Amino acid sequence: MVSLIGSFFVTLQNIGYQRAKLVICHESGGLFKTDFISMPEKKAVPTFDAIMRDLKDGHYAPIYLLMGDESYYIDKISDYIQQHVLKPEQQAFDQTVVFGADVNGSMIADLAMQYPMMSPQKVIIVKEAQAMRSYDKLEKYALKPQPRTILVLCYKNGTMDKRLKFYNAVTKNGLVFESKKLKEWQLPDHIRNYLKSQNVGIDDKSCAMIAENIGSDLNRLMSELNKLIISLPDNDRRVTPDMVEKNIGVSKDFNVFELRDAIVNRNVVKANRIIKYFDENKKAGSLFSYLPMLFNYFQNLMLAYYAPNKNNQQALADYLQLRSVWGVKDYMAGLRNYAGRKTLQILQKLREIDAKSKGINNPSTSEGELAKELVFFILH
Repeated sequence: MVSLIGSFFVTLQNIGYQRAKLVICHESGGLFKTDFISMPEKKAVPTFDAIMRDLKDGHYAPIYLLMGDESYYIDKISDYIQQHVLKPEQQAFDQTVVFGADVNGSMIADLAMQYPMMSPQKVIIVKEAQAMRSYDKLEKYALKPQPRTILVLCYKNGTMDKRLKFYNAVTKNGLVFESKKLKEWQLPDHIRNYLKSQNVGIDDKSCAMIAENIGSDLNRLMSELNKLIISLPDNDRRVTPDMVEKNIGVSKDFNVFELRDAIVNRNVVKANRIIKYFDENKKAGSLFSYLPMLFNYFQNLMLAYYAPNKNNQQALADYLQLRSVWGVKDYMAGLRNYAGRKTLQILQKLREIDAKSKGINNPSTSEGELAKELVFFILH
């Protein structure tokens, strides 16, 4: 009788799929032999860029479950399928676009089982699919989808319950994409990467102005970036603060980026002018837009005091894990302008102001007064 001596997993490679083999050692005739048993493959999580590449190459999945809180990516994928899979003359016969509230799972399953009339594929797009009823009626279809049908489900404002049998069937026989909102700290890199893909450059100040004032609403952000790109002259493809101010309406002198700069360099007059401008122009900058930014700066500044070589820009940038040496200049200035004890007190004050802004131990103080209190404490 074969006795099991031991087992372990060996990861062979990762090329979109992770493959592992179970190595079983067993005793046979006094010798050890090794059997390799293939384990089930686990699909890699599809990215937006990978999905778009496949679509442009004409590689389609039978079912697309596009879900999540960020509608931008869901709309981009479904719009591409709607506009490019079938020719305009084919769309009238073999493309159906419906809203989830108007249909149910059984109706979509019946429609998806039908063969195309005039085209290689049949396209069915269900918008606002989170409102569709009876997903259990689609389970049987998802287990064995019609190979000539492309079914797209745009499930917005949340994700489908991953315990549903339909969801599990789509993960096996189709494609599931979760569209997540970008975090605030991801915005600058997203802006730079998109502009770079359009052969457009941007400086750090302009990037910060756009990120801080538009935020993580990707539909609005991409619209504003495209507006900027169109406005650029052919001989100078670079976004500047003046262009941001002119085309997006963000002041290049009164914004959260300039407030941070004034505080870093202890420019009392400039900081108070910006705070006053914010109080009079609520859309220009709110307490909630710059509190996290200031907390992040002073938190990193506190770490900078413990850097082994804080007088060297590159060494300090590496210690703080900054993307470039450009960003370390603010921390070098902060080390000169703020003592470690004061930095710790500022962090405590930022927490206090954050709590007050949410109504904790603060029955009546306005946002403008809280901002003045904070800036006065930091600079004095």
